[in-house]
Amino acid sequence: MATAKQPKVILFDIGGVVVVSPFQAILDYELSLGIPPGWINYSISKTAPDGFWHKLERGDIPMDDAYFEGFNKDIHDLTRWEAFYRLQQSKNPRLPEDVPPLPKLDGRRLFNDMMTSSTSPDPWMFPALKKLQESGKFIIAAVSNTVIFPPGHPLHEEDYFSGPVRRIFDVFVSSAHVGLRKPDSKMYEFTLNAVNKFAMTHAKEQKGLDLGDGVNPEDIVFLDDIGENLKAAKKLGFRTIKVNLGRAFEAVDELERVTGLKLAGEHPRIPIKPNYGNTKAKI
Repeated sequence: MATAKQPKVILFDIGGVVVVSPFQAILDYELSLGIPPGWINYSISKTAPDGFWHKLERGDIPMDDAYFEGFNKDIHDLTRWEAFYRLQQSKNPRLPEDVPPLPKLDGRRLFNDMMTSSTSPDPWMFPALKKLQESGKFIIAAVSNTVIFPPGHPLHEEDYFSGPVRRIFDVFVSSAHVGLRKPDSKMYEFTLNAVNKFAMTHAKEQKGLDLGDGVNPEDIVFLDDIGENLKAAKKLGFRTIKVNLGRAFEAVDELERVTGLKLAGEHPRIPIKPNYGNTKAKI
């Protein structure tokens, strides 16, 4: 990527990239129950595209009691639990042969822990984002799988797009508002059209001086923390950077190579590790 041409658009995922990853809260919750890490993400991914989580992120259903009831059912599916456990056994033969009972999970608590924890800016990527925006050299865009918090919820916002993180971006594509979610290829096509429209309507501004005939897929560098999302974007021709859990400073280094800008802040380059507490694995 260091020898590739200068990008026109820096495209960010939000959770796990610009703000602290909700995966950290998932991992901490799983560790507290002593179950093999990865069950929640496995369960969510296997319910695609019509699990309750996916419907919420597309804005198909509201965040209400019916959603949490359905989400709880999705993460307590015993057939999926057995398949997941057998998969873990194939990776770790030391696990007991018999499939243990699926621990009782509190989907509402887990969900709220995830969403609350991921409101904090990432200590490495957020400063880099602000420096990119201040440079005026690139279109700064985001494409994020999101949820809409109802009135009365602690995280509800009257004007969603004016939040302290979202208002930084020139273009912000929210799954729950457009009815699409990553890794659907249509989500990336929608985003490409959105940034291209911005480029053409702002062609006389500083960041539009070198846009020429608009934005092509290869003009976009996309950062995400989920491999499946990056793979789908790469199929459309986007250039990609993986943001590893608790190690966003590595992705900032790659952004510096891509943009030629000094983006790193002063935060110590010490990986964020899971909060194991005093719990021990039960299986």
